[in-house]
Amino acid sequence: MAGDHSRSLGKGSAAPGPVPEGVIRLYSMRFCPFAQRTRLVLRAKGIRHEVININLKNKPDWFFEKNPFGLVPVLETSKGQLIYESPITCEYLDEAFPGKKLMPSDPYERAFQKMLLEHFSKITPIVFKYFVAVKDGQDTTALKAEIAEKFGKLEEILSKCNTVFYGGDSISMFDYMIWPWFERLEPLQLKDSLSHTPKLQRWMEAMKEDPAVKATMTDPQTFKDYLQLYLKNSPEACDYGL
Repeated sequence: MAGDHSRSLGKGSAAPGPVPEGVIRLYSMRFCPFAQRTRLVLRAKGIRHEVININLKNKPDWFFEKNPFGLVPVLETSKGQLIYESPITCEYLDEAFPGKKLMPSDPYERAFQKMLLEHFSKITPIVFKYFVAVKDGQDTTALKAEIAEKFGKLEEILSKCNTVFYGGDSISMFDYMIWPWFERLEPLQLKDSLSHTPKLQRWMEAMKEDPAVKATMTDPQTFKDYLQLYLKNSPEACDYGL
């Protein structure tokens, strides 16, 4: 069965057959932070699943039938139902499968996590922009200050929560939603953006102890090497290290 570290399918590949009963399929890419969100939730909830990796630099034509945007993650059920967009896939898994609920049961707390996610979604493009600017030798002072300021806001929220995680004393959906970018701070050369955020630093250490986080983590050097290939639009990027 295809797994997290299987080679990716690219243009000219045959579309996979139907999803077996009792399993959910995830179309993913090993280094994609958005797809990692879904992988984290699948593992945290212990959901039986298979992973089919897609070569995002050389996408198979059939993949656009799974998601017209041509992006991962995409979930496919044994009934042929398709779910895409990372927050939607994660919420679907939380609602459709038993086990620990990652979204709070209280309507306000749920809304609060969704609002936090809206704030965080403004950070992700700046982080990538920063990395490209560093690579191109541009002045990154303003971008770095903006990232540090946004992390400061997350630090403030965590201080107000007065708990290790954003949803209390155990990991909640929002913690998993933002983790993939924190995991990548070192290869993106942004580790020092957390120098004034002790609560976020403590949160990161606690997250690293989580089994789902451990199972989906990428070595910083491997991610760095992958990024170099990705930025050159290399069709080999998605399978780097296999």
